[in-house]
Parts: sequence; C-alpha cells; structure tokens
Amino acid sequence: MLICGLQKTTLLDYPGHVACTIFTGGCNFRCPFCQNGELVIDPAAQPKLTEEEVFAFLKKRKGILEGVCITGGEPTLQPDLEAFIQKVKELGYLVKLDTNGYRPGVLKKLLEDGLLDYVAVDIKASKENYARVAGVPNLDISKMEETVEILKSQERVPYEFRTTVVRGLHEIEEFEAIGKWLAGAPALYLQSYQESGNVLRPDLCKGAFTREELESMATMARKYIAKVEIRGVE
Repeated sequence: MLICGLQKTTLLDYPGHVACTIFTGGCNFRCPFCQNGELVIDPAAQPKLTEEEVFAFLKKRKGILEGVCITGGEPTLQPDLEAFIQKVKELGYLVKLDTNGYRPGVLKKLLEDGLLDYVAVDIKASKENYARVAGVPNLDISKMEETVEILKSQERVPYEFRTTVVRGLHEIEEFEAIGKWLAGAPALYLQSYQESGNVLRPDLCKGAFTREELESMATMARKYIAKVEIRGVE
C-alpha cells in the first residue's frame, strides 16, 4: 500500500463512528476541483508511512477508535488493498472505503468478501458531463453505471453517494439527471466547493454555488432519492 497520510482522529469521515483516515497515493481521475492534488499528480514525492507504522498505531488505538476510513487519491488502485483491509478487520475495526467508483470489479470483490462496512462513492456529475468533470476525456461511463448498480443491488453494506458541486463545472439543471440515475439510493450529499491552494485546476473552478442554488439542486434530486443533504455551507 502506498500510504501518504494518516489523520489520527475524525468524527466526520465515518458517520456515527470515531475513526481515523488513511490516505493512499495515486488516482485515475484528474478532477479540476480535487483538494488532494499532490496525492494525485505526484504521489511518489509525498511523505510515506509504512504498513508497519499504520498497524502499530491501530493496535495502540484499539478501544478508542471504532473505524478506519480509506481514501485517496483512489484506494482501489492499490494492488494489495484487499490484504490490507483484511488485516484491519482482524484488529476488530470497521472499514469505510471512499472511492471514485471507476474500478467496479474491485469494489464488488471487497463487498462479496465481507471486507467493507460502509462505502462512499463520489458521483462527479451527470453522465453527459462526467468526462469533463472527472478530467478523463475517454472515460467509460459504463464503469460508473456498474458501480451504482452493484451498490443498489446489495443490502448488507450501507453506502452514500456524494457530489462536489463547482460553479463552472456543473449546471443546476443536471441534478435532475443525477437524481434519475441514482434513484432509490439511500443518500446523496451535495458538497459545496471549497477554495484551496491545492486545487488541481483552479482555472476551471469558478467558485461555489450559493445555498439557494444548492437547495434547488437538492430539490431536483429529492424527487428520486429520499435523503439529499448539503454539506460545507453554513
């Protein structure tokens, strides 16, 4: 595992649980609004943690932490992700995976093997707008469609979809199409874009939408998804 960061305690990343967050390096997307650009573009240049260091920390925190969030970058690119999660589970931790969903086969195997307790998938945009917002010109949207169906067709593992909403990349009206696509999902979170010096392509990001605009998007999506909430806005 290429581990480039560890947040030792989080009350936000894993709903309902005290957790830590592990950041893996590398990604197959180039989202203009990405806040972890250094993990995406040049993971090899980032400080690294060994698995031994991570597991020493997890053993010390048993009984204090309940869960481990694995995020990135894109964790499903790690060839030894399954073995790593197995070791985490053996310590008694719950595991939450954050993924862009572009490797549905990896997600399906982890679910079938009972290695995940919660999944969060970033839905970048409507199908028609996906390649532009993900920064992947030749994106195969069928991989995202497969990921959505994998999660919707299983009932054991709770999951959520989330979309970071950026002026200049999204249109209010496309959340009707996003809602239709994800219809029946338990939750969709609309995350307001946050300005940052680490954003991958600030020239393409024209700022955040207003709360009123985000509410309009949420209203469209709620026709199809019972729980649609807004994050990152007062």
